[in-house]
Amino acid sequence: MKEISNLWVTFPKPNPKAKLRLFCLPYAGGSAWVFRPWLNHLPTTIELCPVELPARGKRWAESPITRLDLLIESLKTAILPYLDRPFALFGHSMGGLVSFELTRLLAGEYNINPVYLFVSGYRAPQIQALDPPIHPLPEPEFIEELRRLNGTPQAVLENAELMELILPALRADFEMLESYHYSTGTPLNCPIAVFGGLQDNEVSPENLEAWRRQTTKAFSLEMFEGDHFFIDSARSLLLASMTSKLSQLF
Repeated sequence: MKEISNLWVTFPKPNPKAKLRLFCLPYAGGSAWVFRPWLNHLPTTIELCPVELPARGKRWAESPITRLDLLIESLKTAILPYLDRPFALFGHSMGGLVSFELTRLLAGEYNINPVYLFVSGYRAPQIQALDPPIHPLPEPEFIEELRRLNGTPQAVLENAELMELILPALRADFEMLESYHYSTGTPLNCPIAVFGGLQDNEVSPENLEAWRRQTTKAFSLEMFEGDHFFIDSARSLLLASMTSKLSQLF
């Protein structure tokens, strides 16, 4: 199982003495490498564990997954060996939904809960999307919609060679999001902290506030200056908030 898990869970700076593991799930088309800059902002008590999904990073040659339930099932198997100490989950945009459904699955099947679920830049799962699906569009229209939604970094959209590499993963990720159907369930037994960008035109504060319904524990919502990618522009403030919340537990 460890061999399989190593494909999914990365350890850019292994820290066996850490008190807590922080598993991070990226936005659509994103790779585990987007979290590497976080290493400079986290205390030694927290071990950073970015998750690498198929069809990106070192797994770019693999086929992408287009259904969230299949992704969660595979991710569950991969992450279980590393839940032998307290852990938290962070997900930005698409990663927020993935981390939420993973938390539900771990709680339901194993009675395992993270000490914190951090969701960034994604509406509460019970709120349906209003935009029509974009994943079946021809390539030029698909890329134009990505640009309009501002859910993919501009530097990526403007790099033709990079776009050619990640386009299959991007299209699969949007298919996964657009085919997702929320099912009502028991609220989570862990605190949820939600973060948003004040200039993010796609995710409103009201849609972020609605995450409150998904937990029986503490809930908080913080808004930072920046658009959908405030996780980069406001990185130090975001990680200071997360670190403060986690440090209170130990």
